[in-house]
Amino acid sequence: MTIPDPMAAAHLYRLAFGFIPAQMIHAAARFRLPDLLAERSLTTEELADLTGTHAPSLRRLLRGLASIGLVEEAEGGAFGLTPAGVPLRSDVPGSVRPMLMPYFDEGIWASWGRFLESVRTGRPPVESVTGGSVFAHFAADPELAAEFNAAMAVSGGAEAWSLAKSLDFTGVRTVVDIGGGSGALLAGLLGHHPELRGILVDTPAGVSDAPAAFAEAGVADRCEITAGDFFTSVPGGGDLYVIKSVLHDWDDEECVRILRNCRRAMDDTARVLIVEVIAPAVVDPTTDPFLTASDLNLLVLTRGRERTQEEFAHLLEEAGLRLTGVGDPVGFNGYRTIEARPAATEGGAA
Repeated sequence: MTIPDPMAAAHLYRLAFGFIPAQMIHAAARFRLPDLLAERSLTTEELADLTGTHAPSLRRLLRGLASIGLVEEAEGGAFGLTPAGVPLRSDVPGSVRPMLMPYFDEGIWASWGRFLESVRTGRPPVESVTGGSVFAHFAADPELAAEFNAAMAVSGGAEAWSLAKSLDFTGVRTVVDIGGGSGALLAGLLGHHPELRGILVDTPAGVSDAPAAFAEAGVADRCEITAGDFFTSVPGGGDLYVIKSVLHDWDDEECVRILRNCRRAMDDTARVLIVEVIAPAVVDPTTDPFLTASDLNLLVLTRGRERTQEEFAHLLEEAGLRLTGVGDPVGFNGYRTIEARPAATEGGAA
């Protein structure tokens, strides 16, 4: 009879209760505890008055946060913010709060409660929980929609600097950002490259914050906003079509529709640049757990997935494009750039 390794059992136990620290972080962010503790330590009673919470229960939360290093408990009952807790502040550069809040939504958590359903059926349980797609769920709640748009803006802005430095913009005059939401990525690219012009394409709700973002970045005079449906068409005239964090939300058929629309809009010298995580062909203990977690989150919330390089190449081929290059990881999420050009025609020319 095999006797389990006690260390392995303890490891599994900690993993299985991972929902508890996640909800502690949620509560800290929702009650804005890091903001309140930004300047000085406060007692539980002071924090309870400021947050409208039950002081004894709040103290238990604070002690939990202290156990994972986000706050520290001092003698006398006061709590202070640690350096590890600073990224949860809403007012600091690089704050992670906007990225986290949409995924603490009750509908999202309820969907994860039906994770077994997604494994059994291949369908995202968010649809049965909320009555529609995850994007419809976000759009139906103004506060949640604002949190989601803020998350996408942080994600786009975080990658813009790395992409602006690493990409070759030789011969590029116009960048078309497909599904670019608030335009944070496009604004960042144009801010680093004053010779470029940009076209942002997304749904009317998706681009609602874009005018302000472009104005703040000082690039409004070089940006055009197109509210539309990238499953139907995309604007022509682009030299570079950027598709960041879009394809992983959709199944293969829908991805090919998006890419074919890009191909129809492109001339033979233009390029497509997909910016996404690339899944490894084989997963082992050295694989970044964030990658598989992201893929499973997509299983619960969308009909998409994270894809391997071979799978991206197949999508591109189906859309009349050919993969011409894959870049090194950029940004904190490890996104890769996948470059594609029009496939050769029957006559041999691209």
